[in-house]
Amino acid sequence: MLVYHTSYAVITHPDIIHSRNYLDFGKGFYVTTLREQAEKYAARIAIRNNKPILNVYELSNDFSAFSRIKFEHYDEKWLDYVASCRDGRAVECYDIIEGGVANDKVFDTIDLYFSGRMSKDDALRRLVYEKPNWQICLASQKIIDQNLKFLYFEEL
Repeated sequence: MLVYHTSYAVITHPDIIHSRNYLDFGKGFYVTTLREQAEKYAARIAIRNNKPILNVYELSNDFSAFSRIKFEHYDEKWLDYVASCRDGRAVECYDIIEGGVANDKVFDTIDLYFSGRMSKDDALRRLVYEKPNWQICLASQKIIDQNLKFLYFEEL
């Protein structure tokens, strides 16, 4: 399957070493199957006076040798996992984590929940109406090396 990663650089050999901590699904190399989502993210890069680069990869979907979790919806399980990752608390480790992105609208709700200004139940009631954008966190170098192939890049 085709997947996309927007950056300020061409990334022919992705690694998790350069990943930031405290992301939605923890440290890893993040891609999406949604080109439009990757292109929208380019605006954040452009704000920092960088030229956005859309890196395009082929991700083999033979995940049989890897541990995987997939969050289909913004639900309690997703919220707890994201909250733990963003707080730096230990979570069950997987090679591949898939699910919704905490985009600006979703993050507003999560921020209210994290700060204690909104209950978990209220946050979940708000999130149920959001259609998840999609992200895939490749959280082990082994899956990147074995299943992800750089194809090309485009300047956006």
